Amino acid sequence: MKRLLALLLVLVLSISLLAGCTPAAPAETPAETPAETPAETPAETPAETPAEPAASKIAKVGLGQNISIAKSKDKGVDANGNEVLATAQADVTIAAVGFDADGKVASVTIDVAQTKVAFDADMKVTSDKESEVKSKKDLGAEYGMIKASSIGKEWYEQMGAFEDWMIGKTVDEIKALKVKERDESHKNVPDVPELTSSVTITVESYIAAVEEAWNNSVDATGAETVGLGVETHINKSRDAGTDANGNAVTAQAQMDTYMAATAFDKDGKVVAAIIDSAQVKVPYDAEGKVATDKTVEGKTKVELGPDYGMAKASGIGKEWFEQIEALQAWMVGKTIDEINGMKVVERDASHPSVPDVAELTSSVTITVEGYLAVVTEAFEMAR
Repeated sequence: MKRLLALLLVLVLSISLLAGCTPAAPAETPAETPAETPAETPAETPAETPAEPAASKIAKVGLGQNISIAKSKDKGVDANGNEVLATAQADVTIAAVGFDADGKVASVTIDVAQTKVAFDADMKVTSDKESEVKSKKDLGAEYGMIKASSIGKEWYEQMGAFEDWMIGKTVDEIKALKVKERDESHKNVPDVPELTSSVTITVESYIAAVEEAWNNSVDATGAETVGLGVETHINKSRDAGTDANGNAVTAQAQMDTYMAATAFDKDGKVVAAIIDSAQVKVPYDAEGKVATDKTVEGKTKVELGPDYGMAKASGIGKEWFEQIEALQAWMVGKTIDEINGMKVVERDASHPSVPDVAELTSSVTITVEGYLAVVTEAFEMAR
């Protein structure tokens, strides 16, 4: 019995010792939460730098033209014996073209000054000599092509489509246009899908003018737009009759077409100006027949160069082309308002607007109102 009690006592003591050796469970420790780390601060970013302005799409500007009097008519009778009165006609085709750095057309405007001077049976001028003659684009719907057009489009609409087709093409690509002969008067009508439904006019003279614009192009760095200005007058045409000395004078039509291709920057200032004048004369003999070769292409004053013959009558000894070059150079960097604000002086009845500014008095003695007018129109029509 005593032995049993002793064993129980030993067992109780062993259990107590084991219980005392077991450590108490620690209080629950949450996962360590680091102090808040601020988001990484990037290196200082400079204020946004504006992108460089896009380079101008126009690198060069050119003026091209061609002149024909082939449609001028003699006085006479037709196949039915009916009287035909003399009519002089000058067709001056003009193109102002902007080219990009790769020689592709970036802007193009084409127009035609189709000017007629009519005479009566006595070879007196019956056309209004004091009115300015409108170009085909100026005439718009008044030109009257739509009633004879198989596609129901006016000349200006067809030309607009042809101009759009040229954009992005080189002169060689434009010259390679596939064409067809529609009739004797339409030998070069476009024959490509892009134009067959929009252009039925014959286009050889327009392509020739664009090619000449490329050949004569000048630098126009910084230009954003190019415009064409055209103005035509017939006031110097004369009747048949006698002069102050009683000498016989034959009739002559004279058509003066001023033209300007002008490039402008984003602020409307002139980057480059090309001005020319087609002084087209159609002389008649005593019988009312055209007294010059109608098949020869006419030349502008710039193309005539020294042959124009102004130097010998010039008070400053300069030819027309030299004087117009000086005027063009003076315009560069100026706005249209500044150009039209030029101070002028009347030299005589034929020269009412001669420059009277220090930069031009020794280089320009021609009257300039017509040239300022076409540069102004170029600005208004620029694209």
